[in-house]
Amino acid sequence: MTKEQWMKKAIAEAKKASLKYDEVPIGCVIVHNDRIIARGSNRRETKQQAEAHAEMEAIAKACRKLGTWRLDDCDLYVTLEPCPMCTGAIIQSRIRNVYFGAYDPKGGCMGSCTNLLDVPGFNHYPSYEGGILQSECSEMLSDFFREKRRQKKRAKKRGTPCE
Repeated sequence: MTKEQWMKKAIAEAKKASLKYDEVPIGCVIVHNDRIIARGSNRRETKQQAEAHAEMEAIAKACRKLGTWRLDDCDLYVTLEPCPMCTGAIIQSRIRNVYFGAYDPKGGCMGSCTNLLDVPGFNHYPSYEGGILQSECSEMLSDFFREKRRQKKRAKKRGTPCE
């Protein structure tokens, strides 16, 4: 499969986060030997856990699936540029390649806010590429937040509390 085809699988996970859990639509898949071994979607609100990012969920599942914390033969596809926590987990799990969709100017750590992979001294550096199906990934996020703002505005007009 191509990078774009794998990213479409991550997009499906992002849509699940939004539709099933009403979470910010971020999805991730981890590929090993040309098959998906783990999937993750953003679940921070559902679980009320700061670390319940799509990448963290997928990395934990991949480690369980392979029976090791070393994911050096794995590729990670995620719809949004990884944050500092997820970039750290990617480094620590030794993921081979990272592919992301949308850039994150407010928290991305593979080039947008900063690039943790430029910091010398780590024992592992994955290769990475951003902008894969960027428009589709960005639109999904923009649409989600636009709808949240509309809901909040409607609730305010009705005088009812909104989450």
